[in-house]
Amino acid sequence: MANVMEMRKANTSVLRTGYLSLFANSFSCQDLGFVDKENYVVLPGFCDVHVHFREPGFSYKETVETGSRSAARGGYTAVCTMPNLNPVPDSAAHLGEQLELIARGACIHVYPYGSITVGQKGEALSALADMAKDAIAFSDDGRGVQSEEMMREAMLLAKSLGKMIVAHCEVNDLLHGGYIHDGIYAKAHGHKGICSASEYEQIARDLRLAEETGCAYHVCHISAKESVALIREAKKRGVNVTCETAPHYLVMDENDLQEDGRFKMNPPLRAKEDREALVEGILDGTIDMIATDHAPHSAEEKSRGLANSAFGIVGLETAFPLLYTKLVKTGVITLERLVELLAVNPRERFGIPMGNDFSVWDLSAGFTVDPREFLSKGRATPLTGMELLGRNMLTVCDGRVVYKNETV
Repeated sequence: MANVMEMRKANTSVLRTGYLSLFANSFSCQDLGFVDKENYVVLPGFCDVHVHFREPGFSYKETVETGSRSAARGGYTAVCTMPNLNPVPDSAAHLGEQLELIARGACIHVYPYGSITVGQKGEALSALADMAKDAIAFSDDGRGVQSEEMMREAMLLAKSLGKMIVAHCEVNDLLHGGYIHDGIYAKAHGHKGICSASEYEQIARDLRLAEETGCAYHVCHISAKESVALIREAKKRGVNVTCETAPHYLVMDENDLQEDGRFKMNPPLRAKEDREALVEGILDGTIDMIATDHAPHSAEEKSRGLANSAFGIVGLETAFPLLYTKLVKTGVITLERLVELLAVNPRERFGIPMGNDFSVWDLSAGFTVDPREFLSKGRATPLTGMELLGRNMLTVCDGRVVYKNETV
């Protein structure tokens, strides 16, 4: 089948129905028989390098099974799961518990991260060498590594192991109890704000360390215009850095906030100029990929308003329709660029093969976002009630049908 580089060169006509001939010998006529509409497209399996599947430790929020089914519905055939679990995957034994759950429950490819520090506490390095063969990379996502010396040591060891450091960047001393962006909405409604400096100051530190150590470095979910500028300049200097942003940061900002926990995530929705800078970043290549930061919680945990709800929203089942509707249909980016951001670039950076993976989309099908229809256990999304285009009809992973829209 077509490999990743062939997909990079693909044009819209190649992505359309005729592309099925590359895959048809792997499936029955019953599986593919409905794919004959002119407006259907076949896209390579998406790859999300930033999801939370909550097992082991928090299966009431999500499981490997429900998370992977949710991903398959969204057209994803590969995901990388973050380490904020119980136990934290900070040793081969702890990582092994997660690998067993993945082997039993995943319907797509699931690649776990190992934590950078023991218990994600930032006090001592995890057993990176022991986990290197099974961890896709190392991250303390959800917490920034506060110690410069600890991060330098982690980068040096990760480089020696041929692994990447993937960083949630946040300076704890600058948070001051904030929970939404420190901007106009926070001031108007009496909320505690999170300043952009809490993100970009740690990115600046890590870029300096990555340049010093030569470690491959990836920045999670950037949200601030200063972060885009810092990474752009670092790339010009030859720093081995990539970054991601999330769909919601590209299409929403603080002007869309409501007094509801489904609008609370970390980092927060920032100002309009931050959103515009992120869009510019995907246009000029500063931002390499889009990851959902799919972070399910229970309904009760998200019912406490902006101040007291848990941080995090779900996004695997809405990412492509949202970005297709808001960025492709409006002419901001091409469909091919969106495929690069969702499928090609993350696989290239993280060394994840394409395999015989693809999804089939009806781009003319509109729908209203209704979280009650999600396959994820999580229901919190700021998109509730939004009208979007693009319905996934079929997802195939390793030649197996892992999702089929039963309404056709």
